[in-house]
Amino acid sequence: MRHTESRSSQRQQARSVETRAAILAAAGKIFAKGGLAGARTDAIAAEAGVNKALLYYYFKNKESLYKAVMEEHIMEFNRAALEVLNSPGSARAVLLQYVALHFDFVQSRMVYAPLFQQLMSSGSKAMKEIIRKHIEPRSQAVEKLLARGVRSGEFRKTSELHSAVSLAALVVFYFTSAPVLELLGHTDAYNKANLDRRKQEVLDFVRYGLFADPKAPLP
Repeated sequence: MRHTESRSSQRQQARSVETRAAILAAAGKIFAKGGLAGARTDAIAAEAGVNKALLYYYFKNKESLYKAVMEEHIMEFNRAALEVLNSPGSARAVLLQYVALHFDFVQSRMVYAPLFQQLMSSGSKAMKEIIRKHIEPRSQAVEKLLARGVRSGEFRKTSELHSAVSLAALVVFYFTSAPVLELLGHTDAYNKANLDRRKQEVLDFVRYGLFADPKAPLP
């Protein structure tokens, strides 16, 4: 009897995890299109294939759901990013690995760039909490790596703050401006050939913008 109850409880927990994940995925798509203000909970529930009441069972309100969507993306990226940023070895190699990781993460999640842009311009309480809890530790790790590279002579001397901002912009702006690029007559920004070219251009820009010797082979 206990084994039966245990299996039933495990199935319920698995369904709960799946339902929450479905809601977060659906909300990400809807928020990316209309932002927090324009997103309708009816549309999110329909996209997730669940009853609207379930949204409020898992999340207190629309703002809580929006924050959960953003935290899911940022926390997943942070886990991998902080591991790279805090790894030993050549600062040049670590920086290029981090920038490539950032690019791959954003291009694999088409909703991330517009969501991130919305968050950064919102000035909301959720934005302040997410920045303090998740983005600040990563920003500090990037600046620490840049400072290490300057001390070792691998990077030219620059403002750590502005270099960190430029690195983020190099990656994210391409994706947030994808609709504009198409209107200007360029092909799909998410086309594989275009993504490959953009990624290489970004890495080359980092080399020639920050490395003391851009042509020196990596160790």
